[in-house]
Amino acid sequence: MPSSMIIFLTILSHLISINGRNVTWNASLLPPEIPDNKLRRDAEAIELASRDFGKIVNIKPDAVLYPSSVDDILNLVSLSYNSTTPFRVAGKGRGHSIRGQAMVKDGVVVEMTSLNGVKNKNNRIIILKDPELGFCADVGAEQLWIDVLNATLQQGLSPVSWTDYLYLTVGGTLSNAGISGQTFRHGPQISNVYELDVITGKGELVTCSNKNNPELFYAVLGGLGQFGIITRARIRLDNAPSKVKWVKLIYYDFSAYSRDQEKLISINDDGLNYLEGSLIMDYSLPDSWKSWFSPDDVARISSLLTNHKILYCMEAVKYYNYTNTINEDEDVDKLFEGLSYVPGFIFKKDATYMDFLNRVRVEELLLQSLGLWDVPHPWLNMFVPKSRIMDFNQRVFVDIIHKQNRSTGPLLAYPTKRNTWDDRMSAVIPDGEIFYVVGLLHSAEDGDWETWDNQNKQILDLCKKIGIEVKEYLSNQKTKEEWILHFGSKWETFVQRKTQFDPKMILSPGQNIFN
Repeated sequence: MPSSMIIFLTILSHLISINGRNVTWNASLLPPEIPDNKLRRDAEAIELASRDFGKIVNIKPDAVLYPSSVDDILNLVSLSYNSTTPFRVAGKGRGHSIRGQAMVKDGVVVEMTSLNGVKNKNNRIIILKDPELGFCADVGAEQLWIDVLNATLQQGLSPVSWTDYLYLTVGGTLSNAGISGQTFRHGPQISNVYELDVITGKGELVTCSNKNNPELFYAVLGGLGQFGIITRARIRLDNAPSKVKWVKLIYYDFSAYSRDQEKLISINDDGLNYLEGSLIMDYSLPDSWKSWFSPDDVARISSLLTNHKILYCMEAVKYYNYTNTINEDEDVDKLFEGLSYVPGFIFKKDATYMDFLNRVRVEELLLQSLGLWDVPHPWLNMFVPKSRIMDFNQRVFVDIIHKQNRSTGPLLAYPTKRNTWDDRMSAVIPDGEIFYVVGLLHSAEDGDWETWDNQNKQILDLCKKIGIEVKEYLSNQKTKEEWILHFGSKWETFVQRKTQFDPKMILSPGQNIFN
């Protein structure tokens, strides 16, 4: 270990605990060998680490670590674990959490994206071909998925499972699950990982896979950061398509909408590569849905919306290559034969693979230009059992959301399949072979996030009352009893894994599971 790091750790330990009690950190006492941008306690660093995408909570750490190597993180966690008064540590990627899940009070936030420094840029995404696994990518956990996509496309390859938004870190999405419209076919992102490097709460750097240290491997995937900080992931790759056929179909009957979606995700081999769906309310701002359609199509959909109040828009994508385009329109048309969308309300366009995957970035830049991105986001994401999705539509979409006449963000609802998930992982999903992804992605443009928060609570309370056993995704803060209910049969295993890999409960306190 470099002498400067030894000095750094010695003084840091002294600052954290004197005579067994917490003390105030004093940045002026940090050794001169440690650059100001390595361990910072200035107002700017603290403020950045105490904010996230949700813009709802603000939790200030004692300090922020800007690592330039994995060893910097390893030494920090080791110091805490070996201290008589351990301090909390939270890894933070892009901070795309909603309720401070990557924040820590009276501890240290690790800015993972700092690993992507100039000297690391060329060795944190490595494409390789494993003799058993085929093509894969060794990727630093701090890397953004958009950068992984760009790097793999250069070699004609691509990961197979995505999130809708690509400007998220690999470690961040793998700590949750990583879902999108490809999940029904390939599973969430956590189902497409071969190997991980993880710093456990004991300050140990461990390489794990389904064969090597499998208990840690399955714990960390979807583990909400409770068992370790991911520093590297080996991700499955496949040949990349070059273009997509992008189709949207409009429904006013939810039962037909859900039935057709379930039919499409049941088609194997030659079926769709992506399927999602969303709601359009009669009071939804046109800007929230019209940009994809032509002006004439917007007028037709708006007229239909006037009559039916709520429309359901299925979004389906089929991948192609430029060298194989002869029958693509015919192939796509066959997939939608016999479906029950509103006659004449099927819309198609061609797009590049990159433009399709990076579609949300375009919307983000537009909202930023209008000053509507940097606002509170009181989101509610959940998984709803197929057996109760009709009830959910009527009691939530119709009776609560539509009647309150105030939607300001995408409302997602689409099915996915259980058999693409691995139950050994920490992520939790409902019972049943098919369940629905529901996302209420509200933006509090007027700053009044409490109204949306109250609506979210009303929805969750209603589901509990009438027995719709939803599982939250990207869960909000819960009581211990609510966490136990959330994890259900996995709770005991979750606790055992915490005891095994983070016995002093150092990691990710912002999830509020064990503290």
